[in-house]
Amino acid sequence: MTRVLRVARSRAILTFVLAGLMCGTFTVRIPALTDKLGISEASVGVVLLAWGLGALVTMQSMRGVMARTGSRAVLRVGAPLCATSLLGVAFAPSLPWLIGAAALFGMAFGAVDVAMNAQGSTVERAYGRPLMNGMHAGWCVGAMSAGLLGTAAISFGVSFTANLALVALVSAPVAYVLSRGFLPDRTSAEQASRDAASGGARRRMPAMVYLLGAIAFGAFMVEGAVADWNGLFLRDTIGAPEAVAALGYPIFEGGMLIARLAGDRLRSRAGARRLIMASGLGTAATFTLVITTSSPVVAVAGMALIGLTVATVSPMAISLAGTATGSPGPAIAQTGAMGYAGLLLGPVVIGFLSHAATLRVALGIAVVLGVLIAAAAHFLPKPHTAGAEIRELQPPVPLKTAA
Repeated sequence: MTRVLRVARSRAILTFVLAGLMCGTFTVRIPALTDKLGISEASVGVVLLAWGLGALVTMQSMRGVMARTGSRAVLRVGAPLCATSLLGVAFAPSLPWLIGAAALFGMAFGAVDVAMNAQGSTVERAYGRPLMNGMHAGWCVGAMSAGLLGTAAISFGVSFTANLALVALVSAPVAYVLSRGFLPDRTSAEQASRDAASGGARRRMPAMVYLLGAIAFGAFMVEGAVADWNGLFLRDTIGAPEAVAALGYPIFEGGMLIARLAGDRLRSRAGARRLIMASGLGTAATFTLVITTSSPVVAVAGMALIGLTVATVSPMAISLAGTATGSPGPAIAQTGAMGYAGLLLGPVVIGFLSHAATLRVALGIAVVLGVLIAAAAHFLPKPHTAGAEIRELQPPVPLKTAA
């Protein structure tokens, strides 16, 4: 039994790594994509929007799919499909084809994102202790690996098409193999029978799921603000050299990785509610430091601090959503969809505000979001101990892997 749990946990983490690698490879090679097709920055924005909308649409529709089939079945099909759809991006011959391919890649990724988080929640339940932050650390490892591999590909003159195609062709079979070690999670039919046996039925998503979705929205919006605007802020507003400005995002991701590796232990000691409140206030404080300084050194170091403070918010929101109902998939799909809406909306809002005022003022929205995250966390349940968040869950499903 213990071996089954270890296998399921390791394969769930590796699925997060693989997802981060695929998405990271796509974003890291965007400059080469513009050269290949001769498209403008505005066109790149349309491509990224198509990817994000595709992911968002799938996430919202996954409530019903996850309720019927569970995460294991979705990952068995969706993860290899996500890798295969990356080939469409790699070989797109023109902008219209690229937009369509990016939308398909986003749709496949949206299914994988919801399912791997639901599988993470199932494994977490079976273990009886917090694990979600460690799984999201896998995403950071994958994204950082994509950056290193992309840099190596550029150094050796590997084209955009070859780089993406190689990652896709390796990822597809690996994704399928990983999916064969997952745990079964509870579907709506199983939950309905349990509800009927207990004399009740839940037809609507509990209000806490939408509260957690709002918290995820704020956290993803902060992450999107850093990902899309930190380079321009460091170079054009702070006056950092371009080489120094380029360090902002990897340093931010490094801070996130450290926080997520330690996040499950912190949650076990402090509880999710208090940790989210502290993270929200910490995000507000560290972003205030970054947008008020005139020193490139302080601003770049501040990116690591922002990563440290915001990193655990979205994994904990998703983890708590997975415990809000008997079947984790639909609740995680709803929370994930709301979170990714923040990831899409954030850069647009900041771009509009920077045009109306300045980028320094526009990034102040992240300070407000940090405070709102802390305020929203105040309304989360108050377990006596962090362990009670896991122990109060319903009994785990039978521990067996797929054939």
